[in-house]
Amino acid sequence: MKQYVLQTKHLTKKFKEFHALLDVSLELEKGKIYGLIGKNGAGKTTLMRIISGLSEASSGEIALFGKSDKKRYEKELKRIGTLIEYPTLNGGMTAKENMRLHRIIRGIPNEEREEELLELVGLGEVGNKLVKDFSLGMHQRLGIAIALLPSPELLILDEPVNGLDPVGVVEIRTLIRQLCEQRNMTILISSHNLPELYQTATDYIIIDQGMVKKTLTLEQLEQECEQYLELGCDESEHLVEVLERRLGIHHYKVMPDQKVRLYEKKEEVRKIVSTMIEEGILPTHIYTAGESLENYFLSVIGGE
Repeated sequence: MKQYVLQTKHLTKKFKEFHALLDVSLELEKGKIYGLIGKNGAGKTTLMRIISGLSEASSGEIALFGKSDKKRYEKELKRIGTLIEYPTLNGGMTAKENMRLHRIIRGIPNEEREEELLELVGLGEVGNKLVKDFSLGMHQRLGIAIALLPSPELLILDEPVNGLDPVGVVEIRTLIRQLCEQRNMTILISSHNLPELYQTATDYIIIDQGMVKKTLTLEQLEQECEQYLELGCDESEHLVEVLERRLGIHHYKVMPDQKVRLYEKKEEVRKIVSTMIEEGILPTHIYTAGESLENYFLSVIGGE
């Protein structure tokens, strides 16, 4: 039985005549990493702020860990950690002092969490450094450490790798996967960069103009972007029979225009063409194609 940490139904957020969110219905399962992908201004941050209790929806329903009435929902907010937009940090304090301040504000008793989490995000050696001297990437790491203070079951991260160098990006990506796999944590990450999320998330939510355009798993995304070899001839039925009998190819699709797309052995173009000719089939069309992640994203939101 699926266990949902978050469910929304027809969630809408309106500012005068502008809909920041419109009719958003989602379900987040426990122990998965969800990539919330959309252009700047698509509604990602607005959705995260509503989930985190930082903003109220204009209409619709929202349930956190199965609790939907306002008082019980607010109580369940203790079970989530958030880093939305920029972390709230005091530049005149050290990283450790910022951690201690947020720990006390949240009423978390165990002091050892401070050092443990700074080590976890790669700031163990700079815990005594003033935050005003931190790079943007270090600010992001400290924000993630603070979000992890309550040992959340749902972690919400808004553009978590913003400002990080390539090494830092890999380290945060590894950290996110470890939190999911080792602690069965559900993680919602926003980004406008689908290739980056592709290396991290298990599921994807594509949002544009405040509306959810598509939800899909990693496996479904890979199928949508799968590369193929497209063949054309005047005898598609004969071609399919030859592909199966002579080449052992069974993963293919016959398109409405009678072209045949191969999803296996597509790199063996020379062998495939020579076999076709041996069988008396004249190739009229040979084309290698497939959606890139960027093109797929643009096709979903209707961009060019």
